[in-house]
Amino acid sequence: MKGLIQTDTKTQLQRQREAFERLEDVPSELEWLANIQNKNTRRAYLRDIQQFQQFSGITELDAFREVTRAHVIAFRDYLQRQELAAATIRRKIAAISALFDHLCNTNSVRYNPCSGVKRPTEGANEGKTPALSNIQAKKLLTAPREDTLKGLRDRAILAILLYHGLRREELCKLKIKDVEQRQGIPHFRVYGKRDKIRYLPIHPAALRLVEAYRAMDCRVEQPDDPLFRPVKNNTSKLLLKHLSPDAIYKMVRSYAMKVGLTTDIMNIGAHAMRTTAATNALEHAADITKVQELLGHSNISTTKLYDRRSSKPEDSAVFKIEF
Repeated sequence: MKGLIQTDTKTQLQRQREAFERLEDVPSELEWLANIQNKNTRRAYLRDIQQFQQFSGITELDAFREVTRAHVIAFRDYLQRQELAAATIRRKIAAISALFDHLCNTNSVRYNPCSGVKRPTEGANEGKTPALSNIQAKKLLTAPREDTLKGLRDRAILAILLYHGLRREELCKLKIKDVEQRQGIPHFRVYGKRDKIRYLPIHPAALRLVEAYRAMDCRVEQPDDPLFRPVKNNTSKLLLKHLSPDAIYKMVRSYAMKVGLTTDIMNIGAHAMRTTAATNALEHAADITKVQELLGHSNISTTKLYDRRSSKPEDSAVFKIEF
């Protein structure tokens, strides 16, 4: 028996050594991609790198070592001729630059060919996602019915989006146990990008709606259950699961259409709730660093893109002109 155990241990060690040796052979390019934790970023960067490969005629990973600044400039100019948005072009160049930063760190290449490549500017000091007015926000909040489980759930979701500025993915990840008391105040424990956790005090209006929804939902709750889940599922019949970010987007669009907001705001979606929360907080004298904490931004310059106070039409110089 002892001999069998020793043999089995040797076999496991051999397998581990072989696996380790295989990892040593993994190209740096694939290692860089695998190290990107956010799946959405990883998917977007992979598409961007593949597009650059096709444009440059790269068929083997080793050919990345031969890329020059001229290749990147030509790719940038090609993207501009396609009339892509400036932000999209910057992201694609950023993906290439991130790859070459990694290759430089692993001594696979001598320099980053993206260095010194001018990238298109946005042409504005704010993002393009619109913010809702107070009247529009109230219309949206009261759009779902009050007498159904789905209606109460959707009111609670809209309130969290508008009062707390959560990303769709962050809202979908919320569990029952993520509503907790901190210093006697109910908080959301929010899992943001790069697995960063932030704790947000729950606005009283949002808390009332969450409690009303949970009171009507008679299903047994466990701490690890999703806070928001489907009320019906005609496909798999599975109800004990998180809502998807796509479901949140469609829900917001549906209620926005119901109250006529899509007529005034063509690209309204869940992200507009995030912009609305930031702008409203700043309008009511919130410190921008606190808004940065609310939104979970690493850089305050990103938070500034969500500030729509300067774009209020009633403050425009146009209305100061008289003839």
